[in-house]
Amino acid sequence: MDTIAVEKENLAAHVDLCAHRYDALDKRLSAVEEKISTLQKTVEKSHSDTIRVLVGTAGTVLVGFMELIVTIFTKL
Repeated sequence: MDTIAVEKENLAAHVDLCAHRYDALDKRLSAVEEKISTLQKTVEKSHSDTIRVLVGTAGTVLVGFMELIVTIFTKL
């Protein structure tokens, strides 16, 4: 007899099998939640690192332009 036929005949078997199914689903969902949490932390760190690089680059370019202006004015 397959499990569906057993479940149709026996409510206790149905309840027991459902409990096992829900337990398996809960474990899988917990694993997915953990992976999503890890991915979120990775994305947030990457975003923070990107902002830091952009600010550093902008500062370097700004200082370079200021040096260029100072050099032009001193040559005049």
